[in-house]
Amino acid sequence: NMEEIPFAIQTGWGNEDDISAKDAADNLELISSLLEAERTKISFVCLGSMRTALKALRNIPDFRTQIKDIVWSVNESGYMNGFNYRIDRDAADAILKQEMPVRMVRNMSPGQGDLWNDRLIRDLAGIKNPYASIVTSFFGNEAAGSHRFSFYGTDEMVAVFIHYPSLFMNRVTGSISESIPADIEGIREGTLKIISMKTIEENQVIKELPLDPEFYFDDLSPVVNEIIDRHGVEEWKSGIFASEMHRHLGIFEIIGVKMGIRAREYFNTGVDEFRAVSYAGSIQPMSCMNDGFLVSTGSTPGHGLLTVRNDTVLIPMVDFTYLGREYRIKLKSEITTKISSELKEINFIYGLDSNIYWELVRKNTIKYWRDMDRHEIFEIGELKR
Repeated sequence: NMEEIPFAIQTGWGNEDDISAKDAADNLELISSLLEAERTKISFVCLGSMRTALKALRNIPDFRTQIKDIVWSVNESGYMNGFNYRIDRDAADAILKQEMPVRMVRNMSPGQGDLWNDRLIRDLAGIKNPYASIVTSFFGNEAAGSHRFSFYGTDEMVAVFIHYPSLFMNRVTGSISESIPADIEGIREGTLKIISMKTIEENQVIKELPLDPEFYFDDLSPVVNEIIDRHGVEEWKSGIFASEMHRHLGIFEIIGVKMGIRAREYFNTGVDEFRAVSYAGSIQPMSCMNDGFLVSTGSTPGHGLLTVRNDTVLIPMVDFTYLGREYRIKLKSEITTKISSELKEINFIYGLDSNIYWELVRKNTIKYWRDMDRHEIFEIGELKR
């Protein structure tokens, strides 16, 4: 429905100050580079028209062989009645004549009620991560709350279908299938799992890491909730695991945790997906960063994904390679200088063998963990070799 477009455009989902459509990469070039870098076949998701899919099919030789299926969001009463078909009928008809598998995922119908009912929105508010916070804030907005379209189950169905196809009823005709929402309560539960990032098993030997402040030592327990609220559960868990492995709570170790989470956020990836080269070296305290980084990214020496360099100037910086492109993430120089100066001063006064030294390091680490925002303390950019 064309009347929905102004509402969607006016809705903010974050800081868009540095985002410019005219500076965006060419879509065909981007798709081609992703297909070239990816070794397994992938699903191509269309949340609008089929125009981009058709252009890619006609201009990228690998598209037909590397794409296992096209997943398309369509109207609840059938694709021909929906906006995504009407905005480019020719492209849709052309794609549907191909022999490529197309999975049409229907929206929820009015008779099935809203996806975002009061209980789902209430449960969403209890999830402590940036995604849940943004969506919760959206539903707290007066404009969103007064617009019925906000509550419908539309493009969300594609995400739920990809993760939980058994919640849909499927009709198959040749290479084309239509998936219709069937288990609505299951779809709501699946939506919560996706937003809470529980679609895969994160832990390998424990079911859950406690978030109750009383579980932790007295100096840490007062800031547990504050750290989780500010930086998310994933950073908290990675910080705890890294500190236990590292055998003490250290500033550069927590810097490494924040750096790894930020690197993964940058491309919205899971663990074990980067090749990383660290310039933090093997000399403490800066080398402690490596332990935090490998825990939060899964880029470990054992997986052959982390290399530590000692043959150059040692700085808290990592080059990581993802999908054939190389990027660099570096702690801002002024923060590096501040932390290093503090550690040198404490060492000069008390010495590494003093309990007071380690107590002060721990105290400062907790403060930095709480106060440093991983979105503000690093510089990130692509390397052009």
